[in-house]
Amino acid sequence: MSVTVKAIEQTEVIEELQEQFGNRIKTSTGACREFGTDESFHGNFPPDAVFAPHSTEEVALAVQICAKHKFPVIPYGAGTSLEGHICALHGGLCLNMIEMNQVLQVNAEDLDVVLQPGVTRKQLNSYLKDTGLFFPIDPGADASLGGMTATRASGTNAVRYGTMRENVLSLTVVMADGRVIKTAKRSRKSSAGYDLTRLFIGSEGTLGVITEITLRVYGIPEKISSAVVAFPELDRAVNSVITTIQLGIPIARIELLDDAMMRALNQFSKLEYPEEHTLFLEFHGTENSVQEQVEMVQMICEENGGGHFQWTTRTEERNRLWQARHDAAYAAKAMRPNAQIWATDVCVPISRLAECIMDTQRDIEESNLIAPIVGHVGDGNFHLVLLVDHSDPEEEKRAQGLHERMVMRALEMEGTCTGEHGIGYGKMEFLVAEHGDSVAVMRTIKIALDPDNILNPGKIVRI
Repeated sequence: MSVTVKAIEQTEVIEELQEQFGNRIKTSTGACREFGTDESFHGNFPPDAVFAPHSTEEVALAVQICAKHKFPVIPYGAGTSLEGHICALHGGLCLNMIEMNQVLQVNAEDLDVVLQPGVTRKQLNSYLKDTGLFFPIDPGADASLGGMTATRASGTNAVRYGTMRENVLSLTVVMADGRVIKTAKRSRKSSAGYDLTRLFIGSEGTLGVITEITLRVYGIPEKISSAVVAFPELDRAVNSVITTIQLGIPIARIELLDDAMMRALNQFSKLEYPEEHTLFLEFHGTENSVQEQVEMVQMICEENGGGHFQWTTRTEERNRLWQARHDAAYAAKAMRPNAQIWATDVCVPISRLAECIMDTQRDIEESNLIAPIVGHVGDGNFHLVLLVDHSDPEEEKRAQGLHERMVMRALEMEGTCTGEHGIGYGKMEFLVAEHGDSVAVMRTIKIALDPDNILNPGKIVRI
């Protein structure tokens, strides 16, 4: 199926869009280039036009016009994705969801909210601040909740609160022909029909355009405590994580930063932590339960050779710690300012986590590359922050080899090629390696819902 639109047809569709939406259809080179790339190393693939809709109805109308001309449609959130999800590989119309940024309902008694996809996670939590509620999914970047849903994102709190998959209750979606569907009601469970909500979570804009999201929210914990503990050996840090999870301690965050990342963070964030393999931890609950969790994890870390267990309940100290964690990519970049970041992730069963990370670190050393490790290790997910000079073909080849071996190592351990970044077009080959013949089923679903392949073409599966 072709997504190529002849120049004359391209002019016609843009003119029709402009007739409907006026000068809100942007076609300047600058405007299009701005929306042609994400935060990854993938190239800039600008759309032919950019439109910021205000409502589901406007999205549906724009998609109907594009469908008539078989003109690609690429949803755009905050531009923070890492696998080229928002690159307009075949041109088309970028739907910039930035102006669909309203929280529509807060159902405090039901612990859910209804919102538009352009709302960011920070915006939502700011809105909820006075209600005693919060939304925990925290990928680091201030991503849009539409983008987080579309990539099935997670983050530092996933070990306790789950990923977007567990926290989205319902979606409103514009289909490839402009029809509007709602995937579910607000009830916490349902056995009525196919689970369409889960179908669209992680679909990366290839099956429909998300225009409304119903999310679970949670009560702000009575007590929150954070801690830092360093280990001289990486496997001891990872074994502490495994023991903590296997004992069922309801820890809220448990992040691993290797010694290279700690050196980078100390320099970038003006910290003075030991430059060893380190766990950043957070505990949520009542005062008594948090105290009990802290004592149990401290004992586990001590048994595994961990150093001084620094913990605090002071908000400013906790915020400084987690801001440093969220700045990890920028800190790594500062280690080699002229290089480009290649951030990638895998996820393995937690019983194989130590082996996978240790093998990857040895591979980094043998490859003679700078690639700090950081991860949401409580659920077996870790990231490699490769710093690569893409103008050096030999170095790029080494980086590609390291990346491929890490992914294949994870797959051999019954893991996945991506725990939270998604496939985009950067990991399509690994999706096939992971899922085999199941990719043909994914392709069948894509063709059934988008027969002309206009929705974010060139992502997840090849048509």
